[in-house]
Amino acid sequence: MNAKAQYSKYSLIIIILVLGVMIFMRLSHFINGILGALTIYILLRRQMFCLTDKKHMKRCIAASLILGEAALCFLIPISLIVWLLVIKLENINLNPQTYIPAIENLADLIHQKTGYNVLNKENISFIASSLPKLGQLLVGNISHFIINIAVMLLMLFFMLMEGKKMEIYFYEILPFTKEDKKDVLVSIKRIVRSNAIGIPLVAVIQGGTAMIGYFIFGVPNPIFFGFLSCFASIIPVVGIGLVWAPLIAYLVLTGDLEHAIGLGAYSIVITTNIDNLMRFILQKKLANIHPLITIFGVIIGLSLFGFMGIIFGPLILSVFILCVNIFKKEYLDREK
Repeated sequence: MNAKAQYSKYSLIIIILVLGVMIFMRLSHFINGILGALTIYILLRRQMFCLTDKKHMKRCIAASLILGEAALCFLIPISLIVWLLVIKLENINLNPQTYIPAIENLADLIHQKTGYNVLNKENISFIASSLPKLGQLLVGNISHFIINIAVMLLMLFFMLMEGKKMEIYFYEILPFTKEDKKDVLVSIKRIVRSNAIGIPLVAVIQGGTAMIGYFIFGVPNPIFFGFLSCFASIIPVVGIGLVWAPLIAYLVLTGDLEHAIGLGAYSIVITTNIDNLMRFILQKKLANIHPLITIFGVIIGLSLFGFMGIIFGPLILSVFILCVNIFKKEYLDREK
């Protein structure tokens, strides 16, 4: 390769990298929508090919049907959560004077049990200054979530329309041999399918199990805390303990020691172990992924991509290990 060809090659690489970084930085706010569309495409691509190749349906119609299916799967749980929150909000008395005696009684109880004064001047001023920020953060997250849902549905439609062309293009630019390309693509499909199906399923099972415990041991609003437990189970390491540990503390402070001990034993023995059991069964059934890859992958993914990191964090870690193995096989083992 002469000097001019090398100049053109490396100049093109630099231009691609610079523009790619600029585009990524501008689109980083929509990364959850883009990754969500990619996840749903991997899950539903076979349906699209079946409708277009075997049923001879027009791609536009088939893509619209699958898009409606995906939207329905998202709208049902979201509508259920919104309905639950609306019911809770309808029962809330917005007059702050009605809450002052209850807050003072709870603060006195905490002060008697722990010796810590909750209602000192520093705590009150901190709470008062944090409430407006909390409201702004909540409104911003809701608007951000709605925008990403719209981006996801738009991206998914065009991915379904041009699915085969997109896959061929992606296959051609991968810097591997044909055998390694197949291994990479199979691993990506298997891991995405495993996490996209397995993690929400484990969350529902563990949240449902925890909800049963909340009913048995007299926790107030067990359905609401059951929903919170479903979301908390996704968080690595601590998981559902973020919900049941404060509930046990609440039962202790209110003097209900029997139910507090029972809920603690139930949560440690049953709720925690059913999570480990179901994760082991599903990960082995859907994809043979080491538990450490899942744990550290979720930690990495949540910091990089937010909620969608629970799927793409383990994927990044698995692809990294796969690339290391390909490098070892292609270069180090051959030299030996």
